[in-house]
Amino acid sequence: MKLLCISLGCDKNLVDAERMLGSLSQDGYTFTDDEQEADVILVNTCCFINDAKEESVNTILEMAEYKKSGTCKALLVSGCMAQRYKEEILQEVPEVDGILGTTSYDEVSKVLAEALKGERVSDFHDLSELPETKMRSKRLVTTGGHYAFLKISEGCNKRCTYCIIPSLRGPYRSVPMEQLLAEAKELADQGVKELILVAQETTLYGVDLYGEKTLPKLLHELAQIDGIEWIRIQYCYPEEITEELIQAIKAEEKVCHYLDIPIQHASDAVLKRMGRRTNQAELRERIAHLREEIPDIALRTTLISGFPGETQEDHEELMRFVDEMEFDRLGVFAYSAEEDTPAAGYPDQVPQEVKEDRRDEIMELQQEIAFEKAENMKDRVLEVMIEGKVADENAFVGRTYKDAPNVDGLIFVNADVPLMSGDFCRVRVTGALEYDLIGELADEFTE
Repeated sequence: MKLLCISLGCDKNLVDAERMLGSLSQDGYTFTDDEQEADVILVNTCCFINDAKEESVNTILEMAEYKKSGTCKALLVSGCMAQRYKEEILQEVPEVDGILGTTSYDEVSKVLAEALKGERVSDFHDLSELPETKMRSKRLVTTGGHYAFLKISEGCNKRCTYCIIPSLRGPYRSVPMEQLLAEAKELADQGVKELILVAQETTLYGVDLYGEKTLPKLLHELAQIDGIEWIRIQYCYPEEITEELIQAIKAEEKVCHYLDIPIQHASDAVLKRMGRRTNQAELRERIAHLREEIPDIALRTTLISGFPGETQEDHEELMRFVDEMEFDRLGVFAYSAEEDTPAAGYPDQVPQEVKEDRRDEIMELQQEIAFEKAENMKDRVLEVMIEGKVADENAFVGRTYKDAPNVDGLIFVNADVPLMSGDFCRVRVTGALEYDLIGELADEFTE
């Protein structure tokens, strides 16, 4: 039987989908990207903000049509929206045959088998469980084979006032280090060259298992694995970045000089209402220290515009902060009021149009910063991982250490020699676009 999997939302959700695909492949399922020929459709959902919720709902309804008109015999829904709106999905979408919570994806084979027998099944486990510690099947990597996400923990204990994730994903719990190292070795054996460490918060890794932050130790161990060339760290809470972590990034050549630090805002008043555990002075100190210790570090951050009670003065303070900090990469979400979060009930909700206007202002400023930074890269020689070929041109697309896949920029490499996805080459930067670079091979390429 042929199965179509649509995974929405974050990279952490994608890892769950890849685990389910690994389990189903061992059951003999083959995979397709054509809805018309799929015998089974699995939608792995997201509902972090309203736009993600709408995308998940629309995808479920669209796929439900293939139960009526296509070859689809079973429609399964998993992930965060399934966890949050189980009853609503079962009531409103009769075409859905099976539904799995965020800690029950290890049961996908059982749920699908029952659904194909004509039963309507739901499977939800305690949110303190960690399914990957029980799964025996290998992940089926869907990212092209040369890079993969390594989810080092699940859940979160921070409880920021705008965020529903702890209610959907449970408390913070780390994956045992020996299991992560075994998984990383398997990925390397499959040809993966870049590991991207993801979690709701990577910086707290190990606190629950080992009584201390052990991300630095994990980095040292991962760096010993043959075949892994780059290790990238995402989702680092700024207040949890230790000196030991900074020194580990400096010491290990394989660890990219790149950190994703979602700060959300820079106004102390807004940060306090958000339930964040830092203030602007501390953010400035941490960013300055990172750049002092690792001068070529690329810093990415994420912001929220229009949080309840955000004044025009708060917004202007954030704009000044962005202008002065000159982040290498930056994304902005207009605040989304999520039911069952404290912030949704706050007074002084900001009008949608104002939220979006403020978001756009920040992004326009960041575009100027990004272009200036890109211009300053001209004549630099960088190591580049090739991602693919530009159609009908002697050019390839790749990424530098400054760029995580799907969220950051690209570099377009002019080359007269054949390059393959996953190849590393040295590239001299010759030009810049808004967020991307243009370059040419700096040396004769050898695989």
